[in-house]
Amino acid sequence: MYTPKQFKNDNDAEIKEFVRHNGFGILVSQKEGAMLATHIPLELSEDGTKLSGHISRGNPQWKSFTTDDVLVIFNGPHTYISSSWYNHANVPTWNYIAVHAYGKINIIEDEELFNSLANLMNKYEKNSQHPVTVEKLTPEYIKRAMQGVVGFEVTITKLEATYKLSQNRDHESYNSIVHELEKRKDENSEQIAQAMVKNHASLFNT
Repeated sequence: MYTPKQFKNDNDAEIKEFVRHNGFGILVSQKEGAMLATHIPLELSEDGTKLSGHISRGNPQWKSFTTDDVLVIFNGPHTYISSSWYNHANVPTWNYIAVHAYGKINIIEDEELFNSLANLMNKYEKNSQHPVTVEKLTPEYIKRAMQGVVGFEVTITKLEATYKLSQNRDHESYNSIVHELEKRKDENSEQIAQAMVKNHASLFNT
């Protein structure tokens, strides 16, 4: 991922926390020169070294799961930045947060797959009014469900993070961007504004 120096984030803990909160990723692999991609939820292990997930057995991408590296893309908030918000003439741009995880992929089965499915379900069901767990499903149903998917685990070899948050702007323009984003009242703009406010002190020593 191309990341200018001022937008690069090397904070490992912050990056992994971002992945946990933005777990719907894009799994990219290659087979015989063709690029394959699937949008799927993924779970980061407690120690932050592995990603686990599953795809439909009908999805041919699983046949590309070899020893080659795969790429998983995690997108966060993103929003348009108008050049009218600067105190000088310049082009408009786009602020965003994104993480790329590279690694080796292998297929998981049986107990490993069951645990992966259970962990993923528990993560996203926990805030439901009536949470569903694998324990509430019949063994026969679980067996059929597991037969219909291919589970996998990605051992992470490299993480890259871009936090493009107007770090290249002067103090006045930076504050103006935050103010204008807060006025928009949409979720993406609000989240980028919050990230910029959090980043403000480290940029301007205030």
